[in-house]
Amino acid sequence: MDKRNKISAAYLFLSPALLAIFIFFLIPVLAALLMSFTDFDIYSLGNLGYARFIGLQNYIEIFKDPLFWQSLKNTLYFVVAGGPLSIAVSLTAALLLSSKLVKYKGFFRLVYFMPVVTTLVAVSILWKFIYNPRFGILNYLLGFIGVHPIDWLGNPQWALPAIILMAVWKNFGYNMIIFIAGLQNIPEDLYEAANLEGASEWNKFKNITLPMLAPTTLFVCIITMIGYFQLFAEPYVMTQGGPLNSTLSIVLYMYREGFMWWNMGYSAALAFILFIIILIVSLIQLRVQRETNL
Repeated sequence: MDKRNKISAAYLFLSPALLAIFIFFLIPVLAALLMSFTDFDIYSLGNLGYARFIGLQNYIEIFKDPLFWQSLKNTLYFVVAGGPLSIAVSLTAALLLSSKLVKYKGFFRLVYFMPVVTTLVAVSILWKFIYNPRFGILNYLLGFIGVHPIDWLGNPQWALPAIILMAVWKNFGYNMIIFIAGLQNIPEDLYEAANLEGASEWNKFKNITLPMLAPTTLFVCIITMIGYFQLFAEPYVMTQGGPLNSTLSIVLYMYREGFMWWNMGYSAALAFILFIIILIVSLIQLRVQRETNL
C-alpha cells in the first residue's frame, strides 16, 4: 500500500469520529459564537426573526458590568488560591504513597480517589452540612481548640475559602494518580547514584524528582487551571453565588444570564471571554515551561 492509500485509509477510519466532532462540537461552538453577536433571548427561541445582530454590544456591556468583574475576581481568586493548593496536596500524597514508608498503598489510593468519582452535587450537599454554623462537625471540632462557631457559607469573608477547601478535597485524588504515574517513570538509577554521593532527601527531591516530573506537573497545572476556571456546581449548590456575590463565578454568572434571565446572546459572549482567558493562561504556562527547560 502506497502512502496515498494509507492516508485515504486513515481518513476513512477517522471519518466517524471527525463527523461526530463536527456535528456535536464545531457546529454548536460556531452557533454560540454567532449568538454572542446577537440579542438572542427567550422570544428568539420561538422565532429566530426576533434575534437581532448587535455586533460587539454584548462584549462592551460585559466589560461595563460590575457583576462580571466581581465574578472574574472570585474566579481568579479560586484559581490562584485553590489550584496551587490542590497540586501541592496531590504531589504530597503521591510522594507519600510512592515511598516505602506507607503500607497498604492500594487501599489509600482507593480512599483518596473516591471523592473524585463521587457526584459533585452530592459532595457539595455533604460539605454544606459540614459547614453548618450550628450543627456542622467542623465548628464542633474547632470548638475543642477554643474557636467560636463560624458561619462558613454565610460570611462573605469565609464563603469562598470554604468552597476552595472542599474543591481541593474533592479533586486532589485525580492529580495524585497522575503524579504517581510520573514518579514511577523516574529511573531508580538516578536515586541510587544520588545515594552513593550522599545526597539528602531534599536534594534528591529538588534535583531529581521535580525536574523529572516537569512534563507531568505542566499537564496537571493546565488541567487543574482549566477545571478551576469552570467553577460552577459548588457555589450553585452551596451558596447560590452569595453571600453578597462573594462566591459568584463566571460560569455561574453565565448560567444566571442564560438560563434564568434568558439573555442567551449575553451568556454566549461571557462563554467566549472565559475561553479567551483560559487560552491565554494556558499559553503562558506553556511558555514558562518552555523557557524553564531552556
